[in-house]
Amino acid sequence: MGTSSDVPALRRGLAVLQLLAGRAGPISATAIARELGLPRSTTYHLLAELETARFVTRLPAERRYGLGIAAFELGSAYLRHDPLERLAHPLLRSLVERVGHTAHLGVLHGNELLYLIKEQPARPETLVTGVGVRLPAHLTASGRAILAHLPAAQIRALFPSASAFVRRTDRGPVTLAALRTTLATDRRRGWACEDGHVTSGFASVAYPVFDHNHRPIAAISVTFRHHCAATPCSADWTPLATQVRATATTLTHHIGGLPDENGR
Repeated sequence: MGTSSDVPALRRGLAVLQLLAGRAGPISATAIARELGLPRSTTYHLLAELETARFVTRLPAERRYGLGIAAFELGSAYLRHDPLERLAHPLLRSLVERVGHTAHLGVLHGNELLYLIKEQPARPETLVTGVGVRLPAHLTASGRAILAHLPAAQIRALFPSASAFVRRTDRGPVTLAALRTTLATDRRRGWACEDGHVTSGFASVAYPVFDHNHRPIAAISVTFRHHCAATPCSADWTPLATQVRATATTLTHHIGGLPDENGR
């Protein structure tokens, strides 16, 4: 059994992992030592131990360190226990009872939106969505809610060519420039919406769920019957979006996440 003297080392090791997890790419030992306020010798010792345990990978050519396969395995095990879904179920049920429309929890899977949960009101309407269903992320409100908070380079990688812009109706962005314009509008407004982009006669509003690094990991949406010939529609969905935002924010807090850094 370890002693109390092992605790500081454990905390430092966890701090290293948290730092690496919050970075877009590998970083040097010098940068790790500087940002965590650790002696260089201590930093190299921690990195060596973490590398042995496969939580850290060393890239000799770059003289940098990144997360290792054990960190991925730990994250995969976390997802297998479905904590996000378990925490979201009662929140979505409450949301449906308040607004009277179908609610979803979805996550980004490549450039598609994967639905994990679908909660329906007492008198549900027929929708193409369902648990396990994937739809083009750039057409769904949930997908856009997540995409709106991703780096421009990641958006470009997810939609590298015109063939990535699948259409289901005659609405929705068909170019990277159009998608960027839509996402910029969503960011300014604070929530995403789509009107007939997935199914004619239906619209949706959505708000993202954030992790501890302010990154969007999922989105909650509400879908309802609506038809409008005008594009964009002049209908005000702010009251409904406020309900969705409150639910998504509660889920963010439940998983230990932090809201958008801009406070939206």
